[in-house]
Amino acid sequence: MTKADIVNEVSKKTGIEKVIVQKTIEASMETIKESLTQGNNVYLRGFGSFIVKKRAKKTARNISKNTTIIIPAHNVPAFKPAKTFINSVKDNVK
Repeated sequence: MTKADIVNEVSKKTGIEKVIVQKTIEASMETIKESLTQGNNVYLRGFGSFIVKKRAKKTARNISKNTTIIIPAHNVPAFKPAKTFINSVKDNVK
């Protein structure tokens, strides 16, 4: 499902114009991105959490050059689904 598909579904279910729905979804996504960029997590009860995970510094190998490189500590965005969300997906396995 793409963002356009989500806009179409929300528009059908709510009766709100697609342009307004699209602006709302874009604003929601932008707000989540800004929050994560600032190091804040976003919690949506019953859906899940958008969180910032901290990755520790580690050593890696460049196989083609046969060298060792150090990857510095960094943050990555992640999504952790809510238990109710996980259970509803598990129950719909065909």
